[in-house]
Amino acid sequence: MVPHLTTALSGPLLALEQTLLDNATRIEQWFRNQWIAHTPPFYGSVDLRNSGFKLAPVDMNLFPGGFNNLGEELLPLCVQAANAAVERLCPKASKLLLIPENYTRNLFYLQNVARIASILGLTGMEVRIGSLLPDLTEPMRIELPEGGSLLLEPLQRHGNRLGLAGFDPCAILLNNDLSAGAPDILQGLEGQRLLPPLHAGWATRRKSLHFAAYDQVVAEFASLLGLDPWLLNPYFGRCGQINFHERTGEDCLAAKIDGLLARIRVKYAEYGVTETPFVVVKADAGTYGMGVMTVHDASEVIGLNRRQRNKMSVVKEGLQVSEVIIQEGVHTLETVNGGVAEPVVYMMDHYVIGGFYRVHGERGRDENLNAPGMHFEPLAFETCCNIPDCRKGPDAAPNRFYAYGVVACLALLAGALELEQTAPAEVVAA
Repeated sequence: MVPHLTTALSGPLLALEQTLLDNATRIEQWFRNQWIAHTPPFYGSVDLRNSGFKLAPVDMNLFPGGFNNLGEELLPLCVQAANAAVERLCPKASKLLLIPENYTRNLFYLQNVARIASILGLTGMEVRIGSLLPDLTEPMRIELPEGGSLLLEPLQRHGNRLGLAGFDPCAILLNNDLSAGAPDILQGLEGQRLLPPLHAGWATRRKSLHFAAYDQVVAEFASLLGLDPWLLNPYFGRCGQINFHERTGEDCLAAKIDGLLARIRVKYAEYGVTETPFVVVKADAGTYGMGVMTVHDASEVIGLNRRQRNKMSVVKEGLQVSEVIIQEGVHTLETVNGGVAEPVVYMMDHYVIGGFYRVHGERGRDENLNAPGMHFEPLAFETCCNIPDCRKGPDAAPNRFYAYGVVACLALLAGALELEQTAPAEVVAA
C-alpha cells in the first residue's frame, strides 16, 4: 500500500529524493564506512515525518515493539538482518533470553514479542522468554489472539549470570525500555551480552542527546551530498528545569519555544513555505506518545490548565517529567485511507527490514499520531524498501521508501553514536 501524498509543496522533497537516488552508490559507501567505525544498535525503529518539503526523523526507539505489524513477506529480510546482528555481537551465541515489558494483558504487544522470538529462532538460536514480573514464580502460558501462545518464565540469577530454570543463555535481548530503572537482577552480569546495554534505557537515556548525535551525523552526510542539513533534520532545544504541577520553569520553556519558532520561520521564508510553523514539546525521556503537546506560540505554555499539566507531568511508570525537549514540528502530508499517516521504519543491525504506517483518523497533520485511536497499516512497503529503482522518478514507491530508509539509517547511526557517547566508564573499558 502506497500512501496518497496530498501536498502541493513537493518540489524540494522530490529534489531531495532525486539527490539521494543520484548518489546512492556514494551513500552506501559512506554508510559502510560508518558501520565499520560504529556498532549499530541490535535493533531500532524510527518515526519519520514527510512534510512535502522536508523529510526528518522525530523519534528513535531502541526497544522497538510492533514487530507484529510487519508484513509476513518481510520475514526473510528480518531473519537475514537478525543473523547479521547476532554474528556481529555474539558470534558463538546458541541460546538467547528475551526479556519483554511487564505486560500480560496487552496481547498486541505480546504478539510483537512472539514475532521477535520467531525471527531469532529462525537464526538457529534457542530462544526463551524471561519476565521481570516480581510476582511470577511459575511459568505462565498466554494464548495469543492470532493463534499460538507465549510462555513467560521467571528469571533466575546465579552469581553473575542470568537465566531460567535449566537455561543458561549466551546473550540477553531486552524488549523492555527500563523506564523505571535497571533492576538489580540485570546489573553486574559477566560473560553474557546484554542488548541493548542498560544505559540505553529511558531511566538514563535522553532524546535531546540522541538528536545532538543526529546533528553530528546529518551534518557530515549533508556535506557529502551538498545538501542543506535542515531538509533532513528537525531543530530542537531543551529545558531541564520544568515542573508542570508547580508551574515552575514556564519562562524557560516559553523562551526556548520562542527562539526555536524564530529559527523555523527563517527557514520557511528561505524555502517559500507558507505552512504555520509549530514545535512539539516532549518529555526528554519516555515513549508511548506520553508527555507530548503541540505548540504554535510560546504563550500557549504559560498558565496551562490542570488537564494539560496532568498530561505533561507524568509518563510511563508514573515517572515525573522535569526535562523536556522542544522539537521543530514537521507536518505530515501523507494519508492512508483518509487518515493522517506517518511511516515507521524498522531496522536490525544496520539493515532496513521494513515498516508500516501509523494512522490516526482524528488527528491533524501537525499533531502527535502516537495516541489512542491510532492504528497500523501493514504491508506499507509495497516493494523492498532498501533497493532503489534509479530508472524511475523519485516519487515511485521503491524510491520514496529508499529515501525513508536512508533517513532512518541516519537516525540509527545517531543511536550508535549516542550509545558510545553516553556509555559508563566501565562499559567503555570492557
